[in-house]
Amino acid sequence: MNSHQEKLWSKEFIIITVCNFLLFLNLQMILPSFPVYTKDAFQASDFTVSLVTSLFALSAIATRFFAAGILRKGKASVILYCGIAIASLSTAGYYWCGSILLLLVMRVLFGIGFGLSSTTLPTMAADVIPQKRMGEGIGYFGLSTSLAMSLGPIIGLSLLGNYGFGTLTTVGTVVLILIFPLAFVNRSAAVLPAPPSAGPLKKANHSTGEALKKIALPGLLNLLLSITYGGLLSFLALFGKEAHLTHISYFFLFNALAIFIIRPFSGKIFDSKGHFSLLTAGALSVMYGLYTLSIASSTGYIILSAMLYGFGYGMIQPSVQAWMIKAVPVEQRGLANSMFFNSLDLGVAAGSMLLGLIAMHQGYAGMYRLSALFMAVFLVLYLAVSLLHKGKQQSEDVRKSA
Repeated sequence: MNSHQEKLWSKEFIIITVCNFLLFLNLQMILPSFPVYTKDAFQASDFTVSLVTSLFALSAIATRFFAAGILRKGKASVILYCGIAIASLSTAGYYWCGSILLLLVMRVLFGIGFGLSSTTLPTMAADVIPQKRMGEGIGYFGLSTSLAMSLGPIIGLSLLGNYGFGTLTTVGTVVLILIFPLAFVNRSAAVLPAPPSAGPLKKANHSTGEALKKIALPGLLNLLLSITYGGLLSFLALFGKEAHLTHISYFFLFNALAIFIIRPFSGKIFDSKGHFSLLTAGALSVMYGLYTLSIASSTGYIILSAMLYGFGYGMIQPSVQAWMIKAVPVEQRGLANSMFFNSLDLGVAAGSMLLGLIAMHQGYAGMYRLSALFMAVFLVLYLAVSLLHKGKQQSEDVRKSA
C-alpha cells in the first residue's frame, strides 16, 4: 500500500490496528497478574518479582534494534510472524515452568517476541497512513494500545482470580494466535517500500546516524514522560493505601478514557499545526494532573487528576511518535519506532526505580509532586531547543537573502 493515498481507514490500516490491539491485550492481561502468581507459586522475593518485568523490558529493548535493521531490508512479514510465534510459545510455556529460572527464561523469550512484533506493526501502520494524515493516523492507531491498557488488566486479574493461571495463559496464547490469520490476510501490507539501492557501508552508517540525530529530542521527551508513567504503574495502589483512597483504581480507567477522547483531535492538530502547541499544552496538563493526584483526598480528585494526566499523555505521546516517523526516511521508520518504544520502556523502568527511591524519603504524595518536575524539565528542554532552532532558521534566512 502506497503511503501517498489519502484514505486513512483502509482495510490494511484497520487490520494492523486490530493486530496491535491483540498484541498489547496479551501484554496487559498478563503483566499485572505476574507479581501475584510469582509470589504465590514460587514464594519469590520482591527483587525476583521485579526481574519478571525488568528482564522482559530489557530483552524487548535489545531486540528492537535488531528488528529495525531487518525492517530496513523491506519485508515485514517474516519478522512479524517470528515475533508472534515466539510470544505465543512463551506465553503458553509460562504454565509449564516448574522453577523461577525457567519462568524468567520465558519472560526473556516473550520480550524478544514482543520486541519484534511491537516494532513491526507500527512500522507497517506508518506505511499505509497517508503522509499528510500521519498524526491523525498514529493517534487512531495508538487507541488500540490505550484500549488494551484499559481492558487487559481487568480481564487478566479476573481470569487469574476466578479460573487460575492456566486459564489466563491459555486465553493469552489464543489472543496472540488470532494475529496469524489477520496478518496473512494483510500480507500485502507487510511488504514495505524497498529502500534505496545500497551504497557503501559508510554511507549507510551516516544515514542511520543522521536519523538518530533527528529523533534524539522526541525520544528524550518520550523518556521523560514515561518516567512519570512508571511511577503511576508501580506505586499508585500503594499511594491509595497511604492516602486512604478506596477508589484509586479509577485513575487508570479515567486516564484511558481521556486518552481515548483526545487522541483523534491531537492527531489532526499535529497534521495541521505541528507539535509545538500539543507538547507545551500536554506537558502542562500532565504536570497539573500529577500535582492534583498528590493532594487527592477524594474520588473526585482522583478522576480529575486522571483526566488531566490522560489529556496531556494523549497529546504528547502520539505527537512524539508521529514526529519521529516523519523525521526519518521511509526505510528508517523501523528505527524510529524502535527508538520510540525503547524510550518508553526505559522511562517506565527508570521511573519505577528512581521514583521508588524518592518515595522512601518523601512518601508517595511527595513523590508524585516531585515527579511533575520531570515534565518541567521536558518543557524547558523542548522550548529551549525550539527557540534555538528558530533562531538558527532566522539566521539562515537572513544569510540567504543577503
